[in-house]
Amino acid sequence: MKDEYLFYGTRMCIPKGSLHKFIITELYNDGLAIYFSSDKTYTMVIDWFYWPRMCKYVYKIVNHCKVSQLNKGTKSQVGLYTPLPILDKLWQHISMDFVLGLPRTIRQYDSIMVVVDQFSKMYHFIPCNKTFDAFKVAILFLHGVPLFIISDRDVKFVSYLWNTVWIKMRTKLIFSSAFHP
Repeated sequence: MKDEYLFYGTRMCIPKGSLHKFIITELYNDGLAIYFSSDKTYTMVIDWFYWPRMCKYVYKIVNHCKVSQLNKGTKSQVGLYTPLPILDKLWQHISMDFVLGLPRTIRQYDSIMVVVDQFSKMYHFIPCNKTFDAFKVAILFLHGVPLFIISDRDVKFVSYLWNTVWIKMRTKLIFSSAFHP
């Protein structure tokens, strides 16, 4: 007992009732719309509180959260990772991606197209707009004709025009997995 509260070691004992669910949901959703995993939530709860069968209850609350279930989505079959080709020349194997959501510049650009040479790791930052279509992105691209282009599955990179241009140039497009650097 300390200040009329019951403690189990350094953790406060919580009586049976709705306070359990309140504590879990407050720690689970940190206020910034970040929903932690069951393990992370359990670790946070066990640091401060104690009640019997706490572990089961935390996992039950977290795993039945509708917001968390919607955010998780479904897992897709990604298959095996394939190794990248062995490099031997500058600007023949490149990767491309966009950095979006930046403040507008004086020339009204709000994004950056990043082009990286896989051999030398040289990079070019090309200012652009989020609204640029595949045609405008192709005009921005002035690095000769590479053998391979590695990019994510951005709409601009999977468009019919983009694919057609690179097929005609005999450049192989390699798409990386989503959110895989």
